[in-house]
Amino acid sequence: MSSTSAASSGRRDAAPGPAAPAPPGSRTALLRAADGVPIEAAYAPGPRPGAPAIVVAHGFTGALERPAIRRAAAVFTQRAAVVTFSFRGHGGSGGRSTVGDREVLDLAAAVAWARSLGHARVATVGFSMGGSVVLRHGALYRPEARGNERERGGREGRTGAYGTAATGGAGGAADRGADGPVALGSGTDGSVALGAHALGAGAIPTGTVPYADAIVSVSSPARWYYRGTAPMRRLHWIVERRTGRAVSRLALKTRIHHRCWNPEPLSPTAAVPLIAPAPLLIVHGTRDTYFPVDHPEALAAAAEPGGAELWLEEDFGHAENAASEDLLERIAAWAAEAVSGRSS
Repeated sequence: MSSTSAASSGRRDAAPGPAAPAPPGSRTALLRAADGVPIEAAYAPGPRPGAPAIVVAHGFTGALERPAIRRAAAVFTQRAAVVTFSFRGHGGSGGRSTVGDREVLDLAAAVAWARSLGHARVATVGFSMGGSVVLRHGALYRPEARGNERERGGREGRTGAYGTAATGGAGGAADRGADGPVALGSGTDGSVALGAHALGAGAIPTGTVPYADAIVSVSSPARWYYRGTAPMRRLHWIVERRTGRAVSRLALKTRIHHRCWNPEPLSPTAAVPLIAPAPLLIVHGTRDTYFPVDHPEALAAAAEPGGAELWLEEDFGHAENAASEDLLERIAAWAAEAVSGRSS
């Protein structure tokens, strides 16, 4: 997972610098996901009127104010307007992290906000945990959906860290609160993954689907329950153990839910073939210490022929903390072209 690099891979963004003055037209908002969790978000306008929007989904232990996300947003604004937000349990958002499960509701709220600001074309770019979330979001929220689709899981009693056997029960009805793991529906009031009151009356028409026109998944796992690298074993300890969750809360500023996934979310590999016809870009580094290259290769293989583009980047490590400005610029260019129907 992405910003877990803070604990295990020498993150470059540990010391925030002074924030740059906000450009004209920038704004912040407190969105509300469909299950009621408040989500902090920020908007930066694009280089010209009518530019598309890019919604950025950070990695585990990240947040919109982290320098790595601010750096990515600054590069992306050269091509598009940018919405950044903090997943539940991170930064100034409420709730507790479900490590990629209910976070799809947070992303849907951010995409809906981008559309409410007048952006007819929206791309999502996710890193690590966020990379898996944009894949599921792309599969579950499609233009043709009518608000009645549901995600069905497989195994029960697993949660967090891209699937771990966490402490706590399997989660009955009483456990499925505003930030607890539950079966994902498409919304609570006829809209999809966005409460009617989240952005104000009339901002998003009832039944509107907050879908992405193009998806970029960076440093994502292909499957849940992966423990094949030392960083992922450390991450499982953080999520599974009470002591680990305390360390995460105090040192990494990330509040993790102790309940189990129930049901299991759609896996990234299972999500990929459901994304078409939206353009999909999979980006992964050959020096990724969390997920080896068989993960992006499996994701690309799961797509229909021609349904996904794969970039295997030499000397790239893991997620937003390791992404170079050149790589970010190429991602932004691909996203801007893809939403205009001119994918490179």
